[in-house]
Amino acid sequence: MLKKNIIVLIGLAITLVQINCSSSKEDVEDNGSNPNPSGPVTSDIDFWLSKPDQSVLLSKRSNILAFGNTTNTFPSIEVNKNQTFQNIDGFGFSLTGGSADAINSLSAGARTTLLQELYGNSANDISISYIRLSIGASDLNEAPFTYDDMPEGETDDMLSNFSLEPDMEGVIPVLKDILKINPDIKILGSPWSAPIWMKDNNSFVGGSLQHQYFGVYAQYFVKYIQAMAAEGITIDAITIQNEPYHAGNNPSMFMTPEDQAEFIKDHLGPAFANANIDTKIIIWDHNCDNPGYPISVLNNSEAKQYIDGSAFHLYGGGIEALTTVHNAHPDKNIYFTEQYTSSSGSFDGDLQWHVKNVVIGSIRNWSKNALEWNLASDENFQPHTDGGCSICKGGITISSSGIITRNVGYYIIAHASKFVPSGSVRIASTIPGTLHNVAFKTPERKIVLIVENDGASIQTFNIKYNGEWASATLGIGSVGTFVWEE
Repeated sequence: MLKKNIIVLIGLAITLVQINCSSSKEDVEDNGSNPNPSGPVTSDIDFWLSKPDQSVLLSKRSNILAFGNTTNTFPSIEVNKNQTFQNIDGFGFSLTGGSADAINSLSAGARTTLLQELYGNSANDISISYIRLSIGASDLNEAPFTYDDMPEGETDDMLSNFSLEPDMEGVIPVLKDILKINPDIKILGSPWSAPIWMKDNNSFVGGSLQHQYFGVYAQYFVKYIQAMAAEGITIDAITIQNEPYHAGNNPSMFMTPEDQAEFIKDHLGPAFANANIDTKIIIWDHNCDNPGYPISVLNNSEAKQYIDGSAFHLYGGGIEALTTVHNAHPDKNIYFTEQYTSSSGSFDGDLQWHVKNVVIGSIRNWSKNALEWNLASDENFQPHTDGGCSICKGGITISSSGIITRNVGYYIIAHASKFVPSGSVRIASTIPGTLHNVAFKTPERKIVLIVENDGASIQTFNIKYNGEWASATLGIGSVGTFVWEE
C-alpha cells in the first residue's frame, strides 16, 4: 500500500509540474522580468501586446520591464538612438469611397466616436497619421468614375467639366471631419484611371493615356489639388498611377516607365511649377518585383528633378526591393502605399506576415510610411466595382446594423500608428534570429521598439539600450510595442 501511495503521489507531482509549465507558457508574455531584482520594482518600459489567438489585442500590460545589468544568456535587440535613418511621415490606410460609405452609414454619434478613435491622440485612440485617397474612383467604389467624365464621343480639353462632385457626399465630408481631429494628417492621392476620353481604348479598364492628352492630364492633377485645397484639404503627395502594370482592374490604366518619365518631365513637373504647387510627385506605386521601373524613371535626369520618390506594394517580389531603389537613388524617398488583408486570411497569419513585412520590413528598407489598403467595408466586403476586389477586408467592418468590428488590419497599423507619430525618425536596432523589429525616436523624445516573434517557439530576449538591458518575452507570432523615455 505504501508503495502504491508513493507512486500516486509521484504521478500527482508530475501532473502539477505539467500544469504549472503549461500555465507559465500561456502567461509568459505577461510576466515581467527585472534584471536588477535587488532594486525597486518599477518599470522603465511600457509594453503593448497583441497575441495571434486574439486573447490579447493592443493591450497595455502590467509587466515590470526595468533596465539593469544583471547578466543572462538571452539574445539581445540592441537599440542605438545615435544611428538614425529616414524621417517617418506616418502609418495608416486608404480612405476609399467604399470606406466613406461604410463610415457614413453610422449614426452621427457613432461616426464621431469612431473617427476620434481612428485619428485622435487620446489614450484610447490609435492616432492614424497618413491617408491615401483615390483620385476619382478606385475599385472599392460602387462604380468607376473620374472627375471629368464626358458623354461617349465627347472630349473636354479645357477641363471645363472638372468637378469633385462624385466625392462631395462621401470621401470629402469624412476627410473634413478627420482634419478637425488631426489638422496635420498627411494625404496622398493616387489615380486608378485617367478620364476615359483621354485613353486609347475609351474604357475604364486598362488602356493607356494617349500622348496628345499628356498636357491635359497634367492640368487634371493641378485642378484636383487646387479643388481639394479650396475644400480645405491639402494633398501632400500624388502618385502618377496606381499599379501601372495591372491593367485588368476596374478602373485601371497601363503606363510604361518611358511614358511616366515623359509625362513628368515635359508636363506634370512644369505644370506644378507654373501653378506654384509643392505637392510631392511619387512614381511607380506597384509591386516590389519590378524595382527596375522606378530606377528607370529616376535615371531620366529631366524627370528626376521633379520626383520626390517611389512607392511600393508587396503582392509580388520581396520587401528588400525598396532598398534596391534607395541605393540606386539615395537622394529620393521611398514609400509603402498598399497591402490588403483577404477575407479568407487568418488573423494569426496576417498579423505575423503584415507586421513583419509591411510595418517592420518596409520601414527597415527606407520607407517613410506604411499603409494598409482599405480602411472600412461592410460585412459582405462591399462596395466594389464590377471586377474590383471582392475579398479585400477593411481594417474595420461596419455591418448594416452599425456593429463595428476591428479586424487584423486595425491592429497591424495600430501597433505603429499609436506610438510613432509623423516626424519620428527610424533608429538602429539589431535583429537576433527571428525577432524581427524596428525602432524609432519620436518628437516627444520617446524610444519605440516594435517586435514580432517570427519563430517557432516562445522567445525571451533583452532590449539593450545605453549600456543596460531589460528582458521581455513574446509568444509565437505575437507582436509587442515597447516604449520608454529617451
